[in-house]
Amino acid sequence: MSETHTLPEYYDGSGFYEIRLKGHLDGRWADRFDGLTITLEENGDTLLTGPVIDQAALFGLLKKVRDLGLPLVSVGPLEPGPADA
Repeated sequence: MSETHTLPEYYDGSGFYEIRLKGHLDGRWADRFDGLTITLEENGDTLLTGPVIDQAALFGLLKKVRDLGLPLVSVGPLEPGPADA
């Protein structure tokens, strides 16, 4: 069963996101993703997680991912934890 969610008119895409990449991101690229947490997973994926101010910023991050040449696995919003709220 699928759910339908409607966004408020003022929604600008801000929030916390997780971007999953296939392959490990080399440490020299970390400064390109300032403000995001970079996690190298045991399965070989890289997770970029953190706050994104709006849709334009999200698209900018995805452009950087594309430029690195790492395959994009997924992009999705995250619920902020108690320390992030």
